[in-house]
Amino acid sequence: MSRQLHLNAFLMSVGHHEAAWRLPESDPHAHIDIDHYVRLARTAERGKLDSIFFADSPVLMGDPGRRPGGKLEPTVILTAVAVQTSRIGLIATASTSYNDPYNLARRFASVDWVSNGRAGWNIVTTAGADAARNFGLDDTPDHRVRYEKAAEFVEVSTKLWDSWADDAVIGDKEIGVHADAAKVRPIGHVGEFFKVEGPLNVPRPPQGYPLLVQAGSSEDGKDFAARYAEAVFTAQQTLEDGIAFYTDLKRRTAAAGRDPDTIKILPGIVPVIGDTEEQARALDDELARLISPEFARRQLAERFRLPVDDLDLDSELPAELPTEDEIEGAKSRFTLIVNLARRERLPLRQLIARLGGGRGHRTFAGTPVQVADTIEEWFAAGAADGFNIMPAVLPSGLDRFVDQVVPILQQRGLFRTEYTETTLRGHYGLDRPANQFEAANSLVNAR
Repeated sequence: MSRQLHLNAFLMSVGHHEAAWRLPESDPHAHIDIDHYVRLARTAERGKLDSIFFADSPVLMGDPGRRPGGKLEPTVILTAVAVQTSRIGLIATASTSYNDPYNLARRFASVDWVSNGRAGWNIVTTAGADAARNFGLDDTPDHRVRYEKAAEFVEVSTKLWDSWADDAVIGDKEIGVHADAAKVRPIGHVGEFFKVEGPLNVPRPPQGYPLLVQAGSSEDGKDFAARYAEAVFTAQQTLEDGIAFYTDLKRRTAAAGRDPDTIKILPGIVPVIGDTEEQARALDDELARLISPEFARRQLAERFRLPVDDLDLDSELPAELPTEDEIEGAKSRFTLIVNLARRERLPLRQLIARLGGGRGHRTFAGTPVQVADTIEEWFAAGAADGFNIMPAVLPSGLDRFVDQVVPILQQRGLFRTEYTETTLRGHYGLDRPANQFEAANSLVNAR
């Protein structure tokens, strides 16, 4: 096949399954151990994966008594990992709701320089009063306003990255000129949410811009992705839903005036891998057994905005639930969970087990060949450009994927056997963006 898969490893403490930390093999302190993340990054690089990714939130998520809850700031992790690796792409989440464009643009430009062009930014908005209260606010704006702010945030960030021409730095010792000051320009941005003069205090990054990633699948989220995203992390449970999302987002991207091939769609998959199907299912069952159902019940009650007593572990979801329009954060994930529960008529106890591995992402227990088969099926059917690999248990789950699944994909001609590019944009087959100010000057001069 001429098309090649793109594979990203989504790394979360000791694994995506909420009970992974309770396994005998797991280190309950690994989530704050930088050596743990360096080891995982090197494993992903050994497998020739496109990138690794760290999620983040400006609030403590969930009950820290249930599972490892604290986390290191992800761009700090990326900087440490960058100097211990040479090819793997490095992506981190940063919220447009609780950051400033100048500081964030500087941070990602710095990571891109430290890594020689391997940085990526997962752009998210943040809902919820618990996060707002960490920043002196009572609550966050509504969903649409958050995305309007995010759009302006990205526009300001790209202007800041472009505030230095690519050839601004001269470094001529003989004449005593380090940079051509005329090519380091203020941006003079004045908008609805931000007023930023510039220029940035870091030269234009090696990639021009870090890879721009997005992970929201609501209507506003898909419109935002169509305008800005170059990779999209998403969640679908069925092949039909995957094809529908893929087709819709590619169509929106074309309608936004972009080449649909410049946006790569990567659904999440949580592979639980065993030498035999029975071994894989045994590990999946063991993880499910270690879930605390009462905590999960409280968590679902919060998501569904219901009293916890309205959710019976041995019954299906109540008939009356809020609509997606009534939910402020993670709208698409809310709908995915409700549809999963209704479609398969799952009692709450079984729904909790299904969500324990990936919070709505597709969990698949099987042999390496079976995992490779399902990846190929979605890829060939037009449901994905690649996958966001979310090992249920770390490091063993990533080891198994790299050592046992990747070789199968390589043998089938679906995935690279060696890196051919040095930058994250190169791995994803994307061009380095032109400097918008240089392009504007060229247009003026041509006239």
